Amino acid sequence: MQPSLEKLRKFFRLEHENKYQNTAIIGGLAKMLDFWEGEARVDGVAEEVIQAVVARLRSYEKLSPDGRAESLKGLWKRIGDTYPEAGQKKTQEQTPRPAPKPATEPTQQATPEVPRSAQQSQQQNQQKPRSTPAPRSESVVGAKHSQTPAALNAPLTVLQGVGPKNAESLASLGMQTLGDMLYYFPRRYEDYSQLKPIQSLMYSDVVTVLGSVTSVFNRPIRGGKSSVIEVVITDGTGSLRISFFNQPWLMNRLKKDDAISVSGKIDQYLGRLVMNSPDWEPVEVENLHTNRIVPIYSLTERITQKWLRGQMNQVITYWAPAVVDALPESIRLAAKLVSIGEALSQVHFPSSQDRLKYARERLGFDEIFYLQMGVLRQKRDWQSVEGRSFSVSDEWLDARLGSLPFTLTSAQQTTLNDIRKDLDSGKPMNRLVQGDVGSGKTVVAALGASIVANNGAQAAIMAPTSILAEQHHRSLVKLLAGDGGFLQKSEIKLLVGDTSESEKDAVRQGLADGSIKMVIGTHAVIEPDVQFKDLQFVVIDEQHRFGVEQRAELRSKGTNPHLLVMTATPIPRSLALTVFGDLDISVIDVMPEGRQPINTFVLRPQERERAFTVIRGQIKEGKQAFIVYPLIDESEKLDARAAVDDFETLSKEVFPDLKLALLHGRMKPAEKDSVMENFRNKEYDILVSTTVIEVGVDVPNSTVMLIEGADRFGLAQLHQLRGRVGRGADQSYCLLIPTREDSTENERLQAMATTNSGFELADLDLKLRGPGEFLGTRQAGFATTLKMANITDVALIEKARTQAQALFEKDPELKLPEHSLLAEAFERFWGAGKGDVS
Repeated sequence: MQPSLEKLRKFFRLEHENKYQNTAIIGGLAKMLDFWEGEARVDGVAEEVIQAVVARLRSYEKLSPDGRAESLKGLWKRIGDTYPEAGQKKTQEQTPRPAPKPATEPTQQATPEVPRSAQQSQQQNQQKPRSTPAPRSESVVGAKHSQTPAALNAPLTVLQGVGPKNAESLASLGMQTLGDMLYYFPRRYEDYSQLKPIQSLMYSDVVTVLGSVTSVFNRPIRGGKSSVIEVVITDGTGSLRISFFNQPWLMNRLKKDDAISVSGKIDQYLGRLVMNSPDWEPVEVENLHTNRIVPIYSLTERITQKWLRGQMNQVITYWAPAVVDALPESIRLAAKLVSIGEALSQVHFPSSQDRLKYARERLGFDEIFYLQMGVLRQKRDWQSVEGRSFSVSDEWLDARLGSLPFTLTSAQQTTLNDIRKDLDSGKPMNRLVQGDVGSGKTVVAALGASIVANNGAQAAIMAPTSILAEQHHRSLVKLLAGDGGFLQKSEIKLLVGDTSESEKDAVRQGLADGSIKMVIGTHAVIEPDVQFKDLQFVVIDEQHRFGVEQRAELRSKGTNPHLLVMTATPIPRSLALTVFGDLDISVIDVMPEGRQPINTFVLRPQERERAFTVIRGQIKEGKQAFIVYPLIDESEKLDARAAVDDFETLSKEVFPDLKLALLHGRMKPAEKDSVMENFRNKEYDILVSTTVIEVGVDVPNSTVMLIEGADRFGLAQLHQLRGRVGRGADQSYCLLIPTREDSTENERLQAMATTNSGFELADLDLKLRGPGEFLGTRQAGFATTLKMANITDVALIEKARTQAQALFEKDPELKLPEHSLLAEAFERFWGAGKGDVS
């Protein structure tokens, strides 16, 4: 018998001799779990046995002596069934024999009693728990089709110390039931077993430091418009200076001699180690000497860390072991995952970094697994319907290609072949075309639309801005209604919010009677009064900027139309496997001939004059420039330059002899379009703008992109902005100026200076900033759905994907009895409907 089971046997025997008074161990039998679980894993005890022991002992003190006797006897029988030698030894030692019982015990045996108040709320509230799938723990011995205890649906007021006001505060954090609390994960942890003294800190360490405040000072900057709170802390081994930008209220929060913990990256300034804008917490003195990993939760008004941790501890200890595991045991074993009870306990109150890692892996696996199941189901649903077949002869297509003023790249040709096959397949196309900035996606989409139009049907192209829609309209008229084109100019129309009412009426009429073959527009295209005679091809450009409902609305205007979505934000492989798994993907990764790489430089703020010199030089040669800002107006909260404020200075003092225009999001659409059109027509030398020019604006004569406050943008956004220049044959430049000098080493900015490849940058951006930059509103609530999964963890994604595909092939509708819990959890994850990630 393994030593850990031998130890367990001795404690059970002692408890029997003590007449089940819960005195075999000081503090109660459950106290042994602190050390026993780890020992049992080291001994190789089966995970289901460990979880059975954990669940029984956690609920042990709540039982009567008779109930305790039954519980331990049933548990030891279970262990004896799994390890016969344990059962034999037990008999020899005359440990009490279990009373005859059925082979499977009811679920309630392993589930703590429902508190009276929770029982009452349970009667009032019979809906399924709101928490994320609460997969069933093996603690529920043999109960194959059990359910998560309904008491987890109880309101938080059943907890001691939670009145209506606190319940309201917790609700604002997304917690309304006990089940919600189980899935309200810590945002980070303080590992008091891994602290580093200040004297041992090194540059670029990412650490947590404990110390007491020795001074707090408010220093005004930028002529008093902004401020820096400088705090010095000491831990007896040394001092560390911490800076907080534009947070003046900290003067009242941080007082001399306060004990605080700060977590962040160690930087260097004038030879001294510093920490800028770290996370910080007041330290609860009782945690200092625990050497434990302490969870830190996101808070709201009236809620303190200490109080919330206490409530969490109450709920997790009592209920985590009772949560039923929806994930079939076969999948858990194949994927080497811990049970859900163990995962929930350890993610909130980890015993060690290793056990926290296993807990996060299990919870992350669940999220990716349910996401995959949904994506597979959507792909199957999409492919199960019929689509109209469209084909053209090679000669017809060659004539179209021959009329183009350029030759398609190999990647464009491959993508066009993919589109052609999809259109001819008899199934609706569901394809994502991803191509770097300026790689020529639009022409490929136009050729796809022309195949459909040539067969008498209609096509719609939807762009996120009127500027981009107008640009597409110009391109399509040139490509398809110019020399060698087969459509009339009157058959290709533009429909944006700014289109005059009379023109809108004419376009609506033409779409309804079929005389207009192609419409290019913004959200105006999906308005209820826009009806198509025969819409068969839908193109959505920059798809991450459109919501699920908008895309569905456009698709519903035809009968199973072919769908092509395009993005200039390259999708990293891990996202292509998960969130975009329902789409077929084509990649345009070859740039058109004659394009030169854009020379990118990171400049310090005091080198701004060098950037102005580059701009003057280029304008002298007849070129144009963009200057982009992160803000429209100066902000008290953000220390960053702003477009409106700097426009005055730039036009009157820096470039008084040049013509400058201003463009930002608060301008009316007509004003924006007018400014853009005039800039395109070379009436202005410099366009001072916010990020409204980020997507698709095509001005081949512009060769300089100066980005102020560049550290405030994500990589994908910086790359998009850079793509506004370099669209002609001339050498172009991108100049990045961060907000502060210490941001010059910013990883994103240095990456921009080293590569022009959007694909390389996309992978890095995913690691640095997470998936939001790529997804937009692709899956409503996606960012909040994945609370634990790391979308950059390709190994975990592959593991979950393999298991999901195997299960989907066997039981796509989750109809088998053994998958009933899984079906319930899947529905909870995706909400009432199936969602739409396309």
